[in-house]
Amino acid sequence: MDLNALVDQVKRHPEFARVGMVLCHQGVVRGTARDGRPVRGLRVSVDRARLDQVVAEHKQRPGIVEILVQINADRDLAVGDDVMLLVVAGDIRENVIAALSDTLNAIKSEVTHKTQYFA
Repeated sequence: MDLNALVDQVKRHPEFARVGMVLCHQGVVRGTARDGRPVRGLRVSVDRARLDQVVAEHKQRPGIVEILVQINADRDLAVGDDVMLLVVAGDIRENVIAALSDTLNAIKSEVTHKTQYFA
């Protein structure tokens, strides 16, 4: 997983001249669960078909030029490991921030399932 490579890929997009903002999310394995319990790692599974649908849907939003996602799935991850990279490129701040937030929330709720390993 390489965030810089994703940003470089966006910059090579044929419609990059329309882009005024590239916004990135880098999710990592946190050392504690939301309830405060210590975590030693996690595993993520991905519904690839649904991921493709979510990305395609959000690419249709006004001003959005590109959305790229990488998910570190189907392997055991340790605290500090990258879980997901999400890059959204578009015209103006309001469009790009909303698209990143909504795409991220859809991926987390509709596409991925995580199993946490507690310490």
